[in-house]
Amino acid sequence: MTKLSAAVLVNRCAAFTTDPTRIHDPEQATAAALAGLARRARILTEEITALDRQLAPLVRQAAPRTSALFGVGTDVAAQLLTTAGDNPDRLRSEAALTHLCGAAPIPASSGRVRRHRLHRGGDRGANHALHTIALCRLR
Repeated sequence: MTKLSAAVLVNRCAAFTTDPTRIHDPEQATAAALAGLARRARILTEEITALDRQLAPLVRQAAPRTSALFGVGTDVAAQLLTTAGDNPDRLRSEAALTHLCGAAPIPASSGRVRRHRLHRGGDRGANHALHTIALCRLR
């Protein structure tokens, strides 16, 4: 097991050189594959960083109060905005939002026993966003 970070491993793999005439050798083939994957990982990381820089001001503009809450980052706020959609007026209460996110319990009572079960429906991405907020606040 290595103690190197993912970034260091990607950089080292991207620096691998291979001999195209010996690509049939498993070691050379592995080095070529790792170098290609590392280059792709770098490109995707740069693209994600650029998109995050573009998304942050848009989310702050669309939901300044939500973005200012503790535990709500750009990704979480963007997911909640996406879940609310173009018509946030349909969410008349916190209960409506929790039901839409799949976080509201559903009554499963029978007779004299009163109990609830988990809501398996709803927007799983929004449910994950609420879970992320809860974890940040618990810390």
